[in-house]
Amino acid sequence: MERALKSAVRRAVGLSAGNGGRWWRGVRYRCAREPRPPPAAGRDEDRPPRGGDGGGQLPPPALPEVSRVVTDPWASPGGLAPQSQPRPWHKSYERGARRAAPATREPWSLREGDVSKARQRLERRPLSMERTKGSEILFGIAPCSLALSQSRRDLFRLFLKQSSGPRRLVMSEFVLQATARGVPVHHVKRRELDALCRGQVHQGVCLEATPLRFKSLEEAEKPDLRDEGNPNRQLIWLVLEQIQDPMNLGALLRSAYFLGVDRVVTSQRNSCPLTPTVSKASSGAMEVFDVYSTDDLRSFLKAKTAEGWEVVGTVSKPEDAENIPVISCLEFQWSKPVIIVIGSEGDGLSLETQLLCHRMLAIPPGRALHPGIESLNVSVATGILLHSICSQKLRHSV
Repeated sequence: MERALKSAVRRAVGLSAGNGGRWWRGVRYRCAREPRPPPAAGRDEDRPPRGGDGGGQLPPPALPEVSRVVTDPWASPGGLAPQSQPRPWHKSYERGARRAAPATREPWSLREGDVSKARQRLERRPLSMERTKGSEILFGIAPCSLALSQSRRDLFRLFLKQSSGPRRLVMSEFVLQATARGVPVHHVKRRELDALCRGQVHQGVCLEATPLRFKSLEEAEKPDLRDEGNPNRQLIWLVLEQIQDPMNLGALLRSAYFLGVDRVVTSQRNSCPLTPTVSKASSGAMEVFDVYSTDDLRSFLKAKTAEGWEVVGTVSKPEDAENIPVISCLEFQWSKPVIIVIGSEGDGLSLETQLLCHRMLAIPPGRALHPGIESLNVSVATGILLHSICSQKLRHSV
């Protein structure tokens, strides 16, 4: 009788004899913040409990804190009762916080960080500044200062960097020079100067001016250069054949001006023009030093030879010379007007030009050279040769 009564109780609560009496399986606690909705009409709660009709079964005990689990796996998430309290130490809490974060963000236009980034992008964008037709932009302190002090260019505008540092005095001197020449002065930011000279080293100064051109040889063929009143005067001209690198050309002009070369002549074919980069590399020497050009270099050398000039070529290695005597630059004796001919960066003097030279000069190395580094940069080699020759000019003038 007692066993039959226990079986009746288990069947009343919906449990079988094999589940060990664990009647709480499959239930979850309902959240305290989400009260249980009132029973709807026609649902199981309105019906009389099983066994109420005298069927011999007892109703299940009242369980106010629990609810049945939705057994349908495809049911809406709303059918599952959430936990009453969140657990911050659980990974699911962090994932939920990350999902909810974008919804609480402010619009990008209202956030200070996004506004500052947009402003920085606008500041990095170079400004568009219209130039006068046919003009170019000189850059650097020395080229701009010497161009302002000379009358070889037409000047349009001077651009100075807004500065209060140690260069403030230098900028004040530029303002005085520009005012004396009637050149408008514009104080701009560094990024505007970078845009003007396309990222070159401007040192805070840019000048808009007309380009410099080569002078013709007819302008150089003046009687005063021959100095007929002083036949013992030593003259030296530097001739450049197809120098193409503007940095090399600028360095050559700087060395020639410093060491006392009387004239510099370049070949028009395959030669670098007188650009702002050349002026910067020459440290402004191009602004005060005349540079001539010829379209027929060989005829020019033949004419100077007929006038009594000595034409001397240059070679990096003696074996490169074609049946022309090669001597060291230390052995050269300067006895009459001389022309030093310098070849291009890669190929040196052409064969036709070598055949017009009386002698070839070479620079003796100071050690056994490793293959591949057997020569000097053309501007460095020219500086050594010119110093070796021009030092004789200084000794004779004492």
